[in-house]
Amino acid sequence: MNAGREPRGDSRAEQVRRMLDGPYPVLPPDLAARAVRRGGRRLRLRRAVHRTAGWLLGAALAVFLVWAGIEQPWEREPARVTPPLEGW
Repeated sequence: MNAGREPRGDSRAEQVRRMLDGPYPVLPPDLAARAVRRGGRRLRLRRAVHRTAGWLLGAALAVFLVWAGIEQPWEREPARVTPPLEGW
């Protein structure tokens, strides 16, 4: 039994070692600058989305408070037990 050892047919670990030891691919010289620009754009977009969401949430809260102040849904309507006395 090969307890704790890799089987002979499995060369995946050896392939990984060869890839890591071999020549590395050439990276573009402006890769870091492009990453910084892209990250800055994503950060600005994220901030704009959060700011817009905050404004929309605030506007929705204001509309709800105005509606609740006018309608006062917590109060019951007056009970109409008897018909109005008209034409006496």
